[in-house]
Amino acid sequence: MNTDVIISCAITGAGDTVGKHPAIPVTPKQIADSAIEAAKAGAAIAHLHVRDPETGKAGRKLEHYREAVQRIRDSGVDVVINLTAGMGGDFFFDPANPRSGGAGTDIANAAERVAHVEELRPEICTLDCGSVNFGDGLFMATGETLREMAERIQAVGVKPEIECFELGHIWQAKDLIKRGLIDAPPMFQLCLGIPWGAEATTETMVAMRNHLPPGANWAAFAIGRMQMPFVAQSMLLGGNVRVGLEDNIWLDRGVHATNQSLTTRAKEIIERLGGRALTPAEARDKLGLKKQK
Repeated sequence: MNTDVIISCAITGAGDTVGKHPAIPVTPKQIADSAIEAAKAGAAIAHLHVRDPETGKAGRKLEHYREAVQRIRDSGVDVVINLTAGMGGDFFFDPANPRSGGAGTDIANAAERVAHVEELRPEICTLDCGSVNFGDGLFMATGETLREMAERIQAVGVKPEIECFELGHIWQAKDLIKRGLIDAPPMFQLCLGIPWGAEATTETMVAMRNHLPPGANWAAFAIGRMQMPFVAQSMLLGGNVRVGLEDNIWLDRGVHATNQSLTTRAKEIIERLGGRALTPAEARDKLGLKKQK
């Protein structure tokens, strides 16, 4: 059991949640403000995607990352910034045009996927460690792409949060570690319940945890109504936790959540189980982060 727990809050994600919730953070200001509120509630890490401010759809424009990050840094509120590097890997099969993909396809090369990381230099960025069926589409991350991304991330001193949606992704990550492309100690995020990756079950989490390399830091989460049960489950199995509107838009039945309320609920669970939520400074020390200026 882990009693010194890092809470990560995933602020907005890239999912189709706008319109299903009255206040999904969309603009860079809204995303930054929500991250700051989560930090004040006890989140040590804020995990950021950006969206198109006009449509609310998933985005990856550097200018939007730049504004959101700068607003957080200028706020005076201490929080570890974790930028997604998972955008640019979406493929949707179109039978009439299979070589180019259908509506929603967004494929970028390794350099494009980490351009915002190289410029803004957050303390953490994600590295989605393998391809997977993602709902009705496909998330693509080939070995060659991952090796280049990992090399670029390492070169600017950013810690990759290795996101794993199935056991093969852990195997892929171990290869990157063996090649010297990920510095010790590695940091893993076990992502459960996303169709069609690893299911949100205790057995799945145990199996994935047991395949992690020695000395790894890790966290895990599940989406939707399983978010809070898996806060407890991850802590009990020795991991850290993640909550946030990216993964779940409800606090209770019929009650829309905020990132602040989800973080508060996670902290309450941790404390009721006899643990405590680490501060950003303590999280940096535990994860071996290099605080960026």
